[in-house]
Amino acid sequence: MKRLPALLFLLCFPAATILAQRYESSWDSVDHRVTPEWFTEARFGIFIHWGTYSLPAYAPVIPGKLAYAEWYWHAMTSGRYDPKANDLERGTWAFHQKLYGTDFAYQNFASQFKAELFDPDHWADVLAGSGAKYVVLTSKHHEGFALWPSKEASATWGRPWNAVEIGPKRDLLGDLT
Repeated sequence: MKRLPALLFLLCFPAATILAQRYESSWDSVDHRVTPEWFTEARFGIFIHWGTYSLPAYAPVIPGKLAYAEWYWHAMTSGRYDPKANDLERGTWAFHQKLYGTDFAYQNFASQFKAELFDPDHWADVLAGSGAKYVVLTSKHHEGFALWPSKEASATWGRPWNAVEIGPKRDLLGDLT
């Protein structure tokens, strides 16, 4: 029984050390964080961005500007309602109007996001065969649609807003992991 307090102390000591490392919301603080050794040694990894924004799969091409399909919801909403919208946002809204019409809300993509051809075993084989040392699946992007059964995502939106309740009707994150 005397070993239990010593064991608890030893288990908590590393946590206290980690908590003692101050992080501040500044570039200087980020620049001084040590890159984990495993990350430096990995050299190659894969990030997967997949969700409702994959249906329109659109971002306007504007020379000198970066645009990402993952930001479709934000760009389309800003392009429609923000009088100060930029070219990217106005371009996304124009695309949306032309292809889907003005009455088609972004939320409607969720029921169309079926993942019918998704084969997690095949994905795992391809990812493993690529030589990647790590894979990161963005399981919930900025628009809040979750690729796993998230009650919080649905509660926040006030409608089914996760891959188990609408669209694929399956836990895409769980299937891949």
